[in-house]
Amino acid sequence: MNIEKHIEAIIKAIDPDAHDLQQTPARVSDAFGELYSGYKHNLKDTVSVLYNSEMDEMVMLKNIPFESNCEHHLMPMIGEVSIGYLPCGKIIGLSKLARIVDCYAHRMQLQERFTMEVAHCVNSIIEPQGVAVYVRAEHFCLTHRGVKKTGTSCVTKYFLGKIKQNPELRREFLAEINAT
Repeated sequence: MNIEKHIEAIIKAIDPDAHDLQQTPARVSDAFGELYSGYKHNLKDTVSVLYNSEMDEMVMLKNIPFESNCEHHLMPMIGEVSIGYLPCGKIIGLSKLARIVDCYAHRMQLQERFTMEVAHCVNSIIEPQGVAVYVRAEHFCLTHRGVKKTGTSCVTKYFLGKIKQNPELRREFLAEINAT
């Protein structure tokens, strides 16, 4: 499928007299290649390095910024992800957690699925005792069109393993990510 050809048709449908937009279809095609590059990543290769560790307390990375596009309107959702996990003999470099977020963010997304995908990916790669993922995002389809409710954000959480089973661990994670 030729993205440029389709973008050109969309532009002509919106403004049949658009003469200054000859380069726009190519620019949009390039932008889509970047925005949706997450479909090409093999995360097992990207985050294959793990370290042995005796750490047995929760490891957390807070406020990882992300930008994605909702699959319903192809409009931006912008927010932050916090990830926590209970190691089980292995830890991962912190930048790898950010790479996991980036991979899934660079796909057309639903925030609920995005939250779960990040959690399951961390779980499958590190094989920890438990995983926690918290996502807060502004959705432009809610704030910039339709009901236009500026200042709103969506929050999703997902827990696996011991963190899901233990309310105290969930409280610890949520308290820490909300601490200033």
